[in-house]
Amino acid sequence: MKELYRTNEKIRVKEVRLVGENIEQGVYSIQDALRIAEEQELDLVEISPNAVPPVCRITDYQKFLYQQKKRLKEQKAKSTKVVVKEIRFGPQTDDHDYNFKLKHAKGFLEEGAKVKAYVFFKGRSILFKEQGEVLLLRFANDLEDYGRVEQLPVLEGKRMIIMITPKKK
Repeated sequence: MKELYRTNEKIRVKEVRLVGENIEQGVYSIQDALRIAEEQELDLVEISPNAVPPVCRITDYQKFLYQQKKRLKEQKAKSTKVVVKEIRFGPQTDDHDYNFKLKHAKGFLEEGAKVKAYVFFKGRSILFKEQGEVLLLRFANDLEDYGRVEQLPVLEGKRMIIMITPKKK
């Protein structure tokens, strides 16, 4: 984190745009900017190196780093974590098992989790690909009120997978 921003003498440009408290904002030569920072007993920190001229702030560098860490932590806390719940079927899943798994999938979608439903083909049951696809499409159709299909049934190895995301409230 410390090496992300250039400070004081490490800034190698002719002029910079100064921002910060107790400063008249504008474009200054690097010598003037360093002198102003030194007078206030603070650091000159380059916050936007790609701008023309680069934007620098006069601030306490340790305090600046602390605020950046704090801001990153807040952003991370606000970001939503996507939970994916898996539901496994066999190609000849019976109605009772199907309804039981459907009920669980409805609960998962209401909680806001994605549902990854798949039919697992063992041995020669791979011959029943169509049955597996029909089962997954029926499953997606029954969950239409709770979520929408993100990915249609796809055969990956011995599994046929469908992804369903929750509907926005």
